[in-house]
Amino acid sequence: MLPEESVSTPEAVASGDSPGSDSGELATTATEAAPAADPIAASIARLYGEPLLRMPTDLYIPPDALEIFLEAFEGPLDLLLYLIRKQNFNILDIPMAQVTLQYLKYVDQIRVSNLELAAEYLLMAAMLIEIKSRMLLPSRKSEVEEDGGDPRAELVRRLLEYEQIKLAAYDLNTIPQFERDFVRTQIFIEQSLTPTWPDVEAVDLQQAWLDVLKRAKLTQHHRISRQELSVREHMTNILRRLQSARFVEFGDLFDIAGGVPIVVVNFVALLELAKETLIEITQAEPFAPIYVRLAYSPA
Repeated sequence: MLPEESVSTPEAVASGDSPGSDSGELATTATEAAPAADPIAASIARLYGEPLLRMPTDLYIPPDALEIFLEAFEGPLDLLLYLIRKQNFNILDIPMAQVTLQYLKYVDQIRVSNLELAAEYLLMAAMLIEIKSRMLLPSRKSEVEEDGGDPRAELVRRLLEYEQIKLAAYDLNTIPQFERDFVRTQIFIEQSLTPTWPDVEAVDLQQAWLDVLKRAKLTQHHRISRQELSVREHMTNILRRLQSARFVEFGDLFDIAGGVPIVVVNFVALLELAKETLIEITQAEPFAPIYVRLAYSPA
């Protein structure tokens, strides 16, 4: 059966309904409807948040900048084991031709960039080539008995031992380690039951002394007299008073009626006792009254 042919009548041509005119209109409409290219989508990169539309002419790329290491191996045995496991080869029946070829390709890539590292892999490459040649050549009966029949036996043994050690090392690495996966917290708990009183600052002691001195000045008399005052005597009086009470307020240790000279000597006696650690000056909390008590040594 022949395919149907389209026949254009003169009426259709005269009326302008030709296929060419329709396609021209559709092409014009499609061109007008096409959206403008997005500069962000057309950019090759972003520099400081701005799209980069073309490569800079003065851009310098070092030769080693685009060097990519897809796989990192810890040694020749690691590489050889990777090639065997990647292709699902039987480790007890290694196809030496394929493995040796792939191994030598990788060694050639290393020699281009790092000759010292390639030296470690060349020894294993020589061993693979030797095993491959021994498998190609006919072996004598005496050599078969000495080697056990398969020149790959020693290599297989080393690969199996290496794989066991590698898996054991991986299992040990999954165990949580101190300062890598967790840290120990330290909590300090004060177990002492002895109350610790806050230290009396020099400013608080000065303010208390000024208050006592201010009250002493309010009761002073305008008399001129000479009076011998003993600091030791006032020290003894303070100690006697503290023996009868556990705590005595700082202001109660001063005799305001005696005047400023007695108050000053009494304050000097109090400082001497504190200097010789015979008394303790304590305060329960900031801005609280200051108390004086006898010093004692805990048993």
